[in-house]
Amino acid sequence: MSKKTKQFRELLLSKDLEFLLEAHNGISAKIGEEAGFKGLWASGLAISAQYGVRDSNEASWTQVLENIEFMSDASNIPIMLDGDTGYGNFNNVRRLVRKLEQRDIAAVCIEDKLYPKTNSFIDGDKQELADIEEFCSRIKAGKDAQIDDDFSIITRIEAFIAGWGLSEALKRAEAYHEAGSDAILIHSAKSDPSEILAFKKEWGDTSPVIVVPTKYYSTPTEVLEQEGFSIAIWANHMIRSSIKAMQESAKQIFESSSILTIENEIASVKEIFRLQGVSELKEAEANYLPKKETTAEAIILAASRGEAMGSLTDDQPKTMIPLKNKSMLEHITEIYRNHGVNNIHVVRGYKKKAINIPELHYIDNDDFDVTSELSSFQKAIEQIDGDTYCSFGDVLFKPYMLDLMDDSEDDLVLLIDTQWRDSVNKGRAADYVKCSQPHSRANYTDPIFLDSAGETLDEESIHGEWMGIIKISSKIIPLIKNEVNALSKGEDFHSMKMHHFLEHLCKIKQPIRVVYTTGNWLDVDTLEDVIRASNFI
Repeated sequence: MSKKTKQFRELLLSKDLEFLLEAHNGISAKIGEEAGFKGLWASGLAISAQYGVRDSNEASWTQVLENIEFMSDASNIPIMLDGDTGYGNFNNVRRLVRKLEQRDIAAVCIEDKLYPKTNSFIDGDKQELADIEEFCSRIKAGKDAQIDDDFSIITRIEAFIAGWGLSEALKRAEAYHEAGSDAILIHSAKSDPSEILAFKKEWGDTSPVIVVPTKYYSTPTEVLEQEGFSIAIWANHMIRSSIKAMQESAKQIFESSSILTIENEIASVKEIFRLQGVSELKEAEANYLPKKETTAEAIILAASRGEAMGSLTDDQPKTMIPLKNKSMLEHITEIYRNHGVNNIHVVRGYKKKAINIPELHYIDNDDFDVTSELSSFQKAIEQIDGDTYCSFGDVLFKPYMLDLMDDSEDDLVLLIDTQWRDSVNKGRAADYVKCSQPHSRANYTDPIFLDSAGETLDEESIHGEWMGIIKISSKIIPLIKNEVNALSKGEDFHSMKMHHFLEHLCKIKQPIRVVYTTGNWLDVDTLEDVIRASNFI
């Protein structure tokens, strides 16, 4: 990949209209790059806003410099700094240029106003412009100070903002170009592009022209492209969108005194880790601090047909029913993989050849038509030694469910839905549970354990419904294998479900930790559930 200054030059001199996206910190820079942008605009407004101060040089230039260094480290595309007025006179500008080059910043844009600056959209017509000769000294000093010939100094003309008109804008552009400016950023506060189009018509191709269509955003991009502008900057939309999202989240959390309502609407903690590059750190740790790690595994019980699905399962088991271009099984395995679980075992039976997703380990239960869940589980658990999650091939759940189980250090952990009365399983076979304590605010932090499980519990004793997900520690795997094998010697073993095994473990006094939660899972058992599942995903 070419150096960032050269990348920016290529954008500036491209025959096509190119685009820069506003970014204001490392993570927004990374997001902008991942979205596909070829360059970034380090907005003075956005950087000051994320500090919580005004866009009037209240954040010092060294604070801006520190911020933009993180942005540069987090991304591989060129950044143009909104350098306000250059933070002073010619001496400040030449020092700024040297410091930006040291941080691999590709360009700086300085505007012809007085220091300290005021945002152009706040009483712009009352703002004073810099003396042309003095401003040219900033440009010349900056160009003399740069070491990299490809580093760019862009000059932003505020003549339209200040109400001085086209002739003044052109006069300043000529002077700045003569002083060594690499491009002109022509600014306008009008809601239509008439001023910037008039400037471009007169200026022609003397040097590249950059525009910032914040106020005239309804102008079709094709117009800017046809008129030969070099770059369009989407100047403050990342900070504005993040503010709106944070305001909405804060309001919901405050009003509900809970984070449950927004948990599935916001980025996961794992997504933050990804953007931060945690995986690279883990690789480095493995290289520099080698240690043996236990890798979690997963079992997905998916041997049944799903006869209630009718013709949908004529040629495939229900776990392979497509939901938004992916099978149910693919959605489940994706959740496990995003959680760092890559060793996934799938027990298949009915139409087993239809389950052929790559990189999964398959265990066949060829007696699926005369056996039940526990038989499939026995076949799988025999091949497991590490920490293991187990779920069903027809149970969808939100990713944070795995995090909830990880928070417990117990050897066996179940997720229990407190809203069992509203479950789609009400009135059909469901895995109900009775626990050491019912769910309540008073005992929310107390450890709660399973007392019994079954489909026919007395309604008055039911505390919730098992969601079909269990976590088993490697420490207890030998016991689990022994107990399943002991049950397999009984005549009724092949008709036993997982809740029978949970009940058996309760009877032998094996502690099973219960984690109460609410909703955000779905047992896909009927055609109506398939419709619900598409909406759920």
